Parts: sequence; C-alpha cells; structure tokens
Amino acid sequence: MTFSCEPAELRSRAKAAFIGLAVGDALGAPVEFMTTGEIKAKHGVLREIVGGGWLRLKPGQVTDDTDMSLCVARGVAKAGEWNLTAIAEEFAAWLRSKPVDVGDTCRRGIRNYMLKGLLETPFNQWDAGNGAAMRMLPTALFTMGDDNLLCRCAVEQGHLTHNHPLSDAACITLGRLVHLSVLGFSKPRLRREADRLTESHPTFSFEPYRGLATGYVVDTMQTVLHFFFRGRDFEECLVSTVNQGGDADTTGAIIGMVAGAYYGMEEIPRRWLKKMDRQVLDEIDTLSDLLISLSPALRSGNGILLPPA
Repeated sequence: MTFSCEPAELRSRAKAAFIGLAVGDALGAPVEFMTTGEIKAKHGVLREIVGGGWLRLKPGQVTDDTDMSLCVARGVAKAGEWNLTAIAEEFAAWLRSKPVDVGDTCRRGIRNYMLKGLLETPFNQWDAGNGAAMRMLPTALFTMGDDNLLCRCAVEQGHLTHNHPLSDAACITLGRLVHLSVLGFSKPRLRREADRLTESHPTFSFEPYRGLATGYVVDTMQTVLHFFFRGRDFEECLVSTVNQGGDADTTGAIIGMVAGAYYGMEEIPRRWLKKMDRQVLDEIDTLSDLLISLSPALRSGNGILLPPA
C-alpha cells in the first residue's frame, strides 16, 4: 500500500513523537516503582512534571528512555545511514558517562559490545524487558515509509541488548504505530495494528486490562495500548499511564512517542514543555528532522509502503 502526506506535517508529527517520548519520560520518572496507591497518597493524580522520585531528578530531567533514544538517533545521524556499530558506539559512550539510570539488561548488552564487539546479544529467555521498545522512536523515523526496513532495523537495534521474540514483536508494533500516526491515520487503523500483535502473540492482549505496568515488555505494551486507545487527547493518555506507577518513566515515554505522533505538537501541553531541558528539546528538534530526511523511502520518492491493513 502506498500513501503520501505533506512533508511539513510529517516532520512536525515526527518531532512531536520524539518530544512526546521525552515529556512522558520526565512526567513518569518521579513515580517509577511506586504503586497506584502510593501515587494517589502523595500526588492525588500526578498531572505535572515535578521531579524527585527515587532518582532525585530535577523537574524535566529525562532518564535512560530518552538518553538511549538519543543515542540511536545520533548514531544514525553521524553515519548518515543505518549503522549498528555507530549506534553501539553511542551506547558505549553514554554508559561511560555514568548516566543517572541504566537497566541491567541494557548495561549487559552494551558491555558485550564494549568488551567483545558483539552487535547481537545472545538469546536469553529472561530478556523480555522493555529496554529495546523504549528506544524505538528513532528507528521508526529513519524507516518511515518502508515497513520491511522497519521490521529489519527494529529487530537489529533491539538485539543489541534484548534478544527475545516478545521484545522483537513489541518493537515492530510500536514502529508501525508511529508510522501510521505520523502519516495521519485514524485510531481504528492503529487499533487493527494492535490487534495484529495480540492475534500473533495473545499474551499481549490488553482487554480486559490487568493493571500491571512493570518492566516486562508484555505488561508495558498492555498498559500503553490500553490507555492510548482509551485516551481522548495527549495529556489524558500520558496522565492515565504514568499514574499506574511501576515502570512509569518507560510506559510514559512509549505512550508519549505514539500519542505525540498521533496528536501532534499542538496537543503537547505548553506547561510541560516549559519544564523540559531546552538543550534536550533542541537536540530532539534537530535529530527528528534529520532522521526523516535520511529515510530511504522518503528520499526515493517512490511512495510509502505500509503493513497490510
């Protein structure tokens, strides 16, 4: 299937997806590992970017979700093409910088590259965490318009740290949801994509919602899909998600990327943007535009290939 849209709108939605990721990360991070009851007791309903939490963050400070996404984007931007070694080098430089937070599986995968030169971590049945899914946005932007390229690159970037079929499936589905959203498709069309995931991997079924928002990629996807399809705007999607607690920075980042792509920049609350680190937002602005510019399908002008409806 081919589809075309206005370049300016496409670039704006791509930017909104990346900024949405960072905003969701910053909104959710202060309540990471908290229960819904603990959040309610402390915040009522968390609606503002407040900082704090177990990482003692400044308001608007981001965590590994945004950091690793920026690493992927920088690697592709520096190489001017899809290049796993360039991405892995960015991960290694980031790890050496002693970041505020690093997931155990991500740390192990990056160290496998640093010490052994591995670009694909070995399969591990316990590596079905959300660390590969959380950083999918730059891959989705670079592969915009080419579903086959998306599927290949999604798995390749995931396997740098997470080699598990459930992680692979989540990464591909998130990439497809971003593609469809950036291109302006409706929620019913996006819902069909989510249904494809649950048909091929029933464990991802999110109805009825089980109320789990852990770092297990299945719980993460169930939370994101449940609240995205229930939400009526960007703010409602994010607030509902992060108030589930658990791995709230990552669920916030992932729903932020999808909802940002779907609703666009005009729906991201100004009060949240004012809290964010301006340097992070400026880099996101530059990189999101560059990733779209590097997309092979968009550069070729041969139309956009989407997954079957």
